[in-house]
Amino acid sequence: MVVEKRTRDVGEIPMCSMADIAFLLLVFFLVTTTINTDKGIGLFLPQWGDQMNVPKKNIVNVFINASGEVMIADDPTPIPLIEKIIRARLEAPGMRDLLIVSLKPDKATEYDVFIEVLDQIKLAEADRISIAEVEK
Repeated sequence: MVVEKRTRDVGEIPMCSMADIAFLLLVFFLVTTTINTDKGIGLFLPQWGDQMNVPKKNIVNVFINASGEVMIADDPTPIPLIEKIIRARLEAPGMRDLLIVSLKPDKATEYDVFIEVLDQIKLAEADRISIAEVEK
């Protein structure tokens, strides 16, 4: 009598549904992942070509030199005091709606210093800010 060897069926994982599962996981992670986006600096910019003649008494010039030193109306000013000085000028009688803060950084001014000065001006609640290039 001859005994036959039994061959066992090897279990297989169905591969056709594996691609579907991978695709569903990919779609799930793409949909649920949030991507942080930079919002930038929130400033309202006027249309190109809008020009007005403004009296010099209504303008506060804030200069930033290449080394990060700040001057307000030709007076050296530390950055933490900018808010107080601008706020005092804004609270002068009749200047709330007329005062324009003209921020003039040098081309070599570091971006961090520029943003720090701009933040101080915004903390002073100045609504009219002009960012200009320093005339040489």
